[in-house]
This record gives sequence, structure tokens and C-alpha cells, in this order.
Amino acid sequence: MEAELTNTYLQQWIEQVSLRDFGTPFRHQARWNHRLSSTGGRYLLKSHDIEINPKQYVQNGAEEVERIIKHELCHYHLHLAKRGYKHQDADFKALLARVGGSRYCKSLPAISKPRTEPYRYRLRCHSCGQQYLRKRKVDIRKYVCGKCRGKLRLERLPSETQPEGTSCKQLDLS
Repeated sequence: MEAELTNTYLQQWIEQVSLRDFGTPFRHQARWNHRLSSTGGRYLLKSHDIEINPKQYVQNGAEEVERIIKHELCHYHLHLAKRGYKHQDADFKALLARVGGSRYCKSLPAISKPRTEPYRYRLRCHSCGQQYLRKRKVDIRKYVCGKCRGKLRLERLPSETQPEGTSCKQLDLS
């Protein structure tokens, strides 16, 4: 399966799907893009190239990738024909349904969890006592309290007493 993941193979595959399902040739470049993480593929407006996520092929197989290719080819052919190529356009939706492309690709399992840094700073309002937790240092001369527009004071939190389980940026302790 990995032997098929060459740009030449992908180029020929997309050219074949374009002629078979759209009746028009694909005349630009196709390539695998290993850096894509949350999308199955993309059509590049300026260069008219198509990039496909190889992880979709490994995880979900050739059938799913072919649906992604059809999706990107809908963008490609409609854009070159100066018709509605965006997801919300009626031309795009109609062509996608006609050729059997997928509206959304299957999601991939997360490779690594996002890194969460602990809160290191607290902003406290002099007037109303509102508190805001921050992971990065903030220039307090540029900001005021969102509640009363009062002046803020920056406090460094001790590393062992940082609040756990707080996911929002604002914490009201009053």
C-alpha cells in the first residue's frame, strides 16, 4: 500500500478520475501533502494544484481518497469554468452530488494531544476585583478590565498553586 503513495501515482489517478467523471482533463500538479492534518485534501486557487492527505489513504483506503479527489476536482473544474466553486455554491453542491464526491472527509484519529500549558499569570482589576488567568505575560498598560474598564494589576502565580481544570481564560472569583 505504501508503494502506491508516490506523486506520480496520485497524478495519474487524478487525471484518470477527471477524464472519467468530469469529461475534462486535469492539467495541473497533484501531490501528497503529509503536513495536512484536519483535512482530506485541498485545491490551491492560485496554482490550480491539488494536494491530498496521505493519512486518509492509509487510514480509510482508496475509496475514501477517490471521494476526496472528486471533491477537489469539483473545486478545480468549477473555478476554471468561472462558476460557483465554493462549498456553499449551488453549482458546487450539484456537481459534487452528480459525480459522487464526499462533502466531508472521514476524521482521522488525533496523533498527539494538544499541549496545555499551565496558567502562570493572573490579572486582577483594582476597581471590581475581576480576575483573568493568562498563560503568557500581558502588557497591562494596553488593557483594561472587560467588566468595569478599571486598571489591571499583573500577578505571577506560584507554579504549585495554579488552578487545575480551568479551560476558560476568564475566572470570576468574586
